[in-house]
Amino acid sequence: MPWVALLRGVNVGGKTMVSMAALREIAADLGWQGARTLLQSGNLLFQAPGQEPKVFEAALEAAVAGRFECSTTVFVRDLASWTAAVAANPYADAARDDPGHLVMMALEAEPSEDAVQALRDAIRGRETVEVRGRQAYFVYPDGIGTSRLTAAVIERRLGPATGRNWNTVLKIAEALRDLA
Repeated sequence: MPWVALLRGVNVGGKTMVSMAALREIAADLGWQGARTLLQSGNLLFQAPGQEPKVFEAALEAAVAGRFECSTTVFVRDLASWTAAVAANPYADAARDDPGHLVMMALEAEPSEDAVQALRDAIRGRETVEVRGRQAYFVYPDGIGTSRLTAAVIERRLGPATGRNWNTVLKIAEALRDLA
């Protein structure tokens, strides 16, 4: 079964550097097959017999901590859940017209409506957010880099998360299908 593991906060701003080659080696050491990485931002694709995503997350978090002496949170999704997340995107226009400003964030848990509303109340710009299950979708019409809707603001309301822009989301979907 094909899986994607998304590592939170690696290779961003030189803080938590994780070699993608070493990440593939870790996957092989864990007994996962066909491991490949996509881009340099901590996207690991692999095949392994069906297990709960939490099992894969815990194993990879421990292995990365041991190898790189750093802590990262990992979010694992299988092909079916990733495909469903792509289909659930509430921002079809942004996906078509401005995919670089559309971000999908994998969440650790489905947030409450109160948490989602608290996040909406914290938005100070033109950004918008919709949540579908354990995914949040954000449109940053004025750009991500200058937005005050940062990962820290989001995580204070929705819990641990990691985001990928829509172009990367679609590349991951294609790579997962190729592994199937």
